[in-house]
Amino acid sequence: MPVWLREHSWRQSPSAVYLSLPLRGLRATPANIFCSDQYLKVSIPPFLFEAILYAPIDDTNSTAKIGNGIIFFTLYKKEVAMWDSLTIANANKEKLQYLRENAVLKAQEKAREETEAKKVTRQEHKKYALEATMKLEEAERKRIEDLKEKERQKVTEELELWEKQQKNAGQQKRVQKEEESTKEVEQLNEKKTENMNKSRIPNEGTSKTRVKPSKGHGSSSIFSENLLEEQLPAPRPAATIKISFTARVFPTALRESRVAEEEEWLRKQAEARRTINADLSELEDLKEEERNPDWLKDKGNKMFATGNYLAAVNAYNLAVRLNNKLPLLYLNRAACHLKLRNLHKAIEDSSKALELLTPPVPDNENARVKAHVRRGTAFCQLELYTEGLQDYEAALKIDPKNKTIEKDAEKIRHLIQGTIQDS
Repeated sequence: MPVWLREHSWRQSPSAVYLSLPLRGLRATPANIFCSDQYLKVSIPPFLFEAILYAPIDDTNSTAKIGNGIIFFTLYKKEVAMWDSLTIANANKEKLQYLRENAVLKAQEKAREETEAKKVTRQEHKKYALEATMKLEEAERKRIEDLKEKERQKVTEELELWEKQQKNAGQQKRVQKEEESTKEVEQLNEKKTENMNKSRIPNEGTSKTRVKPSKGHGSSSIFSENLLEEQLPAPRPAATIKISFTARVFPTALRESRVAEEEEWLRKQAEARRTINADLSELEDLKEEERNPDWLKDKGNKMFATGNYLAAVNAYNLAVRLNNKLPLLYLNRAACHLKLRNLHKAIEDSSKALELLTPPVPDNENARVKAHVRRGTAFCQLELYTEGLQDYEAALKIDPKNKTIEKDAEKIRHLIQGTIQDS
C-alpha cells in the first residue's frame, strides 16, 4: 500500500499556481514526477502524492524545481482566473480513475508524437547533411576537373609550340640543303666550262687537227658524273644506337612533370609510411579493447571526471592516433588542456574539432558551441580578449538562448572596454 503525502502548501495568482511539496528526507528526480493538463503525480515508493487539479494548466511551460528537501511547482493556468481550491472537491473514485487514465493516455500520445517528430527531424537533418556533403563533393570534383582541363590546355599549347618549332627547323634545314646543292651544281658547271675552254686552245708542236666533240651530251654527262663521284663522301658505317630511359614513378613525361612537387610528394609518402610502420609496431603490444578509439574516449572521459587530466590526455592522444577524424576526441582533449593551462594546445584542438564538425547541422550544434567556448576561454586566459569575444559571439549565434554564454560575453566586452579606456 502506498503512503500518501498529504502535507503541501499552495498559493496562486490569476495566471499561475505555486505548489510546495515537502519530501521528508526523500530523494526525488524528474523521473518521479508526472504532470498533464489536469493531473499531477509524484511517486517516490512507497510514498505517493496525487492531485486532480481544479482547472487545466499549461503542462508544457509549467516547471518543477527539486532542492532543499522540497519540490516547488510553478503551474501556469490555461485560463486567467482564481481557483476556489487546488483540487476538484467531492470527486468520486470513478471520475478520479477516468481522469487518471485519460492523463496517462494523453501523456503516451504526446510522447509518441514527440518521438515521431524527433524521428522526422533526425531524418531531415541526415538528408540535409547528405545533401551538403554531396554539394561539397560536387564542388571539389568540379574544381579538380577545372584544374585537369587547365593542365590539359597548357600541355596542348606547349606541344603545338614544340611541333611548330620542329617544323620551322625542318624547313630551315631543307632550305639550307637546297642552297648547298645549288652551289655544288654551280661549281660543277664552272669547272666544266673551264675544262671545255682549255680543250679548245691548241698546244704548240701538236698537230692542227682538232678533235671535235661529238654532238650530244654523252661526253659532258660522263665528265660530270666522274666529277660527282670524286666529290661524293664515303657511305657511313653501320652501327647500333643504344637508348636508355630513366626510371620514373609518375607516368607522365619528364617535360610535362613538375619535378620539385613530385619529389616533395614522394618524400611525404615515405615519411607517412615510416610513421605508420612505427605506429603499428607500437600498437602491437596493446590489448584488443585498447585499439578501439571509442573505448579510449570513454576511458579519457572517466579520467577527466576524476581530475586525472594527464591520463585523460594520454588516452585521447592514443585514440587520435587510431582515428584522427573524430571531432569529440579533439574537443575533450581541449578541455583537458584548459585544466592543465596548456592554452595554445587547447586552441589548436578546438580549431581542429571545428574543422571536423562540418557541415554545420543541428545534430552537431552542442559540439560546435563547446568548441567555440573552449577556444574563446583559452584566448581570454591568454589576455586575447578580442579573439575570445569573437568565439563567444559565434557560440551565441548557434545557441542564442544560452544565458551563461551571454553573461560571459558581456563580461569580456566590459574587459575590452576597460582595457581601451586604460590605454
